[in-house]
Amino acid sequence: MEDLSPKPGDLEPIETASRDEIAALQLERMKWSLRHAYEGSGFYRARFDAHGVHPDDLHTLADLAKFPFTVKTDLRDTYPFGMFAVPRERLVRLHASSGTTGKPTVVGYTSRDIDTWADLVARSIRASGGRAGDIVHVAYGYGLFTGGLGAHYGAERLGCTVVPVSGGMTERQVTLIDDFRPRIIMVTPSYMLSILDGFQRAGLDPRASSLAVGIFGAEPWTNSMRLEIEQAFDMHAVDIYGLSEVMGPGVANECVETKDGLHLWEDHFYPEIIDPETGEVLPDGEMGELVFTTLTKEGLPIIRYRTRDLTRLLPGTARTMRRIEKITGRSDDMIILRGVNIFPTQIEEQILKCPGLAPHFQIELIREGRMDAMIVHTEATTAAASPEARAHEARALVHHIKSTLGVSAKAVVHAPGGAPRSEGKAKRVVDNRPRGG
Repeated sequence: MEDLSPKPGDLEPIETASRDEIAALQLERMKWSLRHAYEGSGFYRARFDAHGVHPDDLHTLADLAKFPFTVKTDLRDTYPFGMFAVPRERLVRLHASSGTTGKPTVVGYTSRDIDTWADLVARSIRASGGRAGDIVHVAYGYGLFTGGLGAHYGAERLGCTVVPVSGGMTERQVTLIDDFRPRIIMVTPSYMLSILDGFQRAGLDPRASSLAVGIFGAEPWTNSMRLEIEQAFDMHAVDIYGLSEVMGPGVANECVETKDGLHLWEDHFYPEIIDPETGEVLPDGEMGELVFTTLTKEGLPIIRYRTRDLTRLLPGTARTMRRIEKITGRSDDMIILRGVNIFPTQIEEQILKCPGLAPHFQIELIREGRMDAMIVHTEATTAAASPEARAHEARALVHHIKSTLGVSAKAVVHAPGGAPRSEGKAKRVVDNRPRGG
């Protein structure tokens, strides 16, 4: 693989600033962000007042622990525009993500927010080994999902030539990669494996392709998947991290020269790791739930947002900003399957559409070859206990999940009383995917 280590002048000064310089900038920006949220957002004013805190109570970065958390349900409860800190007319774009009840979480961006986002995705692409003039094939979905447009604007900001393919139509993806010869691809890792299959079906050697860098995000992926992709395409595979509530892709990114975890862009996002049970802030190096406070966002400032992602903070290596380990799991039951967020309650809703199914179920996650898969275990009612009726209900459930949630699943309909049970709190998700690597 090509040596993509940065050359002198490739990095912004803040990427190699001292920890003291970074902390001083964070404190200055955090004071602004808390005041902006308090003065501009009725939600945050009420939340701070109820918690007995005021922006003036922040004197050090550690004082942030005095302030209340923000959670995803806050965005749903204030749907659609109740958390914004600027008049709606100042927003130049809205994005949204799907929710457990069908009500999306809505995020808004001012013109300055879009500029910041583009700058940080450009920084992420550069950290991945991209440079001005590169052709970037963007196969993330475009639309309300933040992936496609986030990647697009960042690549343009870096000075790249963007091919806005979006997702799907794998055969066309392969043709365009072969014809346009992009140096970089931005896509979910699971879809990259589908593109690999497309290369092989087309009789093309993926190692002879023009691709030198793949920037993969929107779903968890393993180092074994990284190795497979790198060997198949003779390319670098790096991780990008983000979430729409905080900004979108580009909150953190691996550096291609080390590939040892994602460097957080700490000049715009302040990270904490907390005990998911107690909310206590944990020291760097300890495993816990990742929490973010935005430092520069105007449209939707986010204070102490609980991501539910489990990881730990580590010292910087290729940059002085701290790193997070690859996300290993979540503190809630949310499943990320091939880039789609799924909650057990959504599966339950689909089961309830099937009159021959009882409301007992468990979701099993497995690895089939190199791809993650989901099996929904449920049981038939007494009236639908025959093998033929159970097979019919399984087909119906698979159809409902696919048409409503957009993911393919398998369904196993057990005989009445045959679905897994648990005493006390139901264990809805069983993860039988291999660990590590």
